[in-house]
Amino acid sequence: MGGHAEVRPFFFILSIFYCGIASSRTIHVGAGRTYKNIRTALAISADGDTVLVDAGHYKEQSLVITKRIILKGVQYPVLDGEKKFEIIAVRANGVVIDGFRIVHSGISSMEDLSGIKIYDRKNVVIKNNILEDTFFGIYTQNGSNCIIQNNQITAFAKEEQQSGNGIHCWKSDSMQIIGNSISGHRDGIYFEFVTNSVIWRNLSSKNLRYGLHFMFSHNDSYIANYFSNNGAGVSVMYSHGVKMLGNVFEENWGDGAYGLLLKEITDSYIEGNSFVKNTSGIYMEGASRITMQRNLFKDNGWAMKIQASCMEISVSSNNFISNTFDVGTNGTLVLNTFDNNYWDKYDGYDLNRDNVGDVPYRPVSMYSMIVEKNPPAMLLFRSFLASLLDRTEKMIPSLTPERLKDNKPMMKKIF
Repeated sequence: MGGHAEVRPFFFILSIFYCGIASSRTIHVGAGRTYKNIRTALAISADGDTVLVDAGHYKEQSLVITKRIILKGVQYPVLDGEKKFEIIAVRANGVVIDGFRIVHSGISSMEDLSGIKIYDRKNVVIKNNILEDTFFGIYTQNGSNCIIQNNQITAFAKEEQQSGNGIHCWKSDSMQIIGNSISGHRDGIYFEFVTNSVIWRNLSSKNLRYGLHFMFSHNDSYIANYFSNNGAGVSVMYSHGVKMLGNVFEENWGDGAYGLLLKEITDSYIEGNSFVKNTSGIYMEGASRITMQRNLFKDNGWAMKIQASCMEISVSSNNFISNTFDVGTNGTLVLNTFDNNYWDKYDGYDLNRDNVGDVPYRPVSMYSMIVEKNPPAMLLFRSFLASLLDRTEKMIPSLTPERLKDNKPMMKKIF
């Protein structure tokens, strides 16, 4: 009897589990289906259901999801906001939106109208969608543990005021932004008050302002992303505990443009990135306790600009190749260290053949100091006078920071 009594609760729990599975439904939407529009299907759906939408063109104003469902498109059905509406609003936990083409959201200076917006929810998955001509693409407000993956997000605005951000996360935690392609927005990816999150393998290009914009967002990582041809590159501001690993910052040109801006950022780590063909590879202001190693700086105007307000920046084992200027600064007080970097402009010697130069390398040239304060002096670039100034400064340093030097420059490329 005792054995039978123990078995009954097990079968009772199992029966409840299978009843839960059996009660979930797939609701088909399409021209030849019982339900012709998505709004009706959402209204009759229950938690756990799948709403499967056939290919077609759907103009349903604003769709609001209030139940834990899977909304899945077949052959990319089009959801059209007619340039008036927010297209999908997610107001339930655990929602999945997969496989739609979402176009023509409304534009408003008062509301952040979006292709898809998550309102104060968790465990939402937005994947495999195409968003075109939306004000904001995918917007998360106070979300947590959400995944935004493999979406193509494109806008066509010519001015920042007419465009929101491609992926916008505000006051969120533990977000995963993975494998998305974003172009044509104000900022490709925007984080504000976002913590413990990862941005991985995204392509953000040809956005009006930044490819990625961080504000007050701590303990986040961005890894193996490609940022190209954005208005001013990538900006990481007022944040700490940020890890920047294996990204490419490329072709960000223009007055005040850079690959990466670090402003008031602390306790962060930059490794394995490539900064190629930018006005400035990295521009740092008010940064402290930053470790930078094994990065490539190639074909930039300035490889790095480190303002005098920066301190405890460690720059080691990086390659500096074919940059017009290696390092620029606006002061003489140096509280940062450079060690074991490869500089293609280094013309020292290595008598003991240990691959480490026997004399220090000073990456700040006198001419770069003059250009920093008087930009029109670039007219003299590659002139005899500019070369004479730099050679004189190397022999008798007077204007360049005495302590800004690499005491152990490498004779060969590090990687």
